[in-house]
Amino acid sequence: MDTNSNSKNNIGVLLIGHGSRLPYGKEVINEIAELYQDKTEYPVSISFMNMSQPSIPAAINQLAEVGVEKIIAIPVFLAHGVHTKQDIPRILGMNNGHEHEHAEQGHNHSHGHHHEEVIEEIKFKGEIIYTEPLGADRRIADIIDDRVNNAL
Repeated sequence: MDTNSNSKNNIGVLLIGHGSRLPYGKEVINEIAELYQDKTEYPVSISFMNMSQPSIPAAINQLAEVGVEKIIAIPVFLAHGVHTKQDIPRILGMNNGHEHEHAEQGHNHSHGHHHEEVIEEIKFKGEIIYTEPLGADRRIADIIDDRVNNAL
């Protein structure tokens, strides 16, 4: 990594999954993070909205500890829904759920699911850019094509 560059070493990538009581979702998000990490010089962390660890605030704090000043937060969801439009932006400290939101961090945020309320402090003082979910993408259609062909 070019440590003299102001572009790569101060940006982190946060992949946000839903979370589950079963291990499979966490395993998939971990694998996606590893595949992406192989393609980039940015530090990559995973997080989960609920039920799995690390939480979104914990992962943000982890990225802050390695010195990032800007975090690109990507919901690893196919489409927008209540979680991507309301729950995750609330956890990130954003006023609403519009894409490409920016948030300055450094205060307490609460988040929960199914009436489970947890308060965790985000210690990150930099900028968070929240992106669109994965969406309808030709590369996903290619995966579906592979699944169909493998099933035949």
